[in-house]
Amino acid sequence: MTRYGMLVDTRKCVGCHACRMACQHQNNLPADVSFITFHDRESGAFPSVRTETVPTQCMQCDDAPCAAVCPTKATYVDENQTVRVDRDRCIGCRYCIAACPYGARSVDPATGVVDKCRLCVAKADPAKHPTNCVNACPAGVRVFGDLDDPSSEVSKAIAAANAQPLASNLLSHAKFYFVR
Repeated sequence: MTRYGMLVDTRKCVGCHACRMACQHQNNLPADVSFITFHDRESGAFPSVRTETVPTQCMQCDDAPCAAVCPTKATYVDENQTVRVDRDRCIGCRYCIAACPYGARSVDPATGVVDKCRLCVAKADPAKHPTNCVNACPAGVRVFGDLDDPSSEVSKAIAAANAQPLASNLLSHAKFYFVR
């Protein structure tokens, strides 16, 4: 089985927003709607202060709370364990927005439909053609691939960096891993 996921190395992120712009272009999103959010974090004390930019999006949870609360089953987990939204079934109730611990949902202002990162699943072969956010990043922050394949680039990168899910206390089965 294929289980797509991503490694995000926040040590490399410069906050250029290239991934966000590529995602918006790919998904025809208006300028004020985005599937990727940036969080600036500061740690340490003067004179040893460290700042980092953490890009986040839908974590593609195995046990997705957004899917559990959707009354029309518009939000569901597909055969590749990717959390998807059937835009034709969404009634815009926004229960999924309230249930998402990552704040990774957006509302299409034209239709009222709730949407989120799709991991560019429309691509013919995501393993050979990474997501647009990966391709657009000039710093190589993101690595995408099959988490169930130990020989995949993403699995090797996660193991080498001892990367962890962003907030393992929230959901231990998120498919996004972060190096910090």
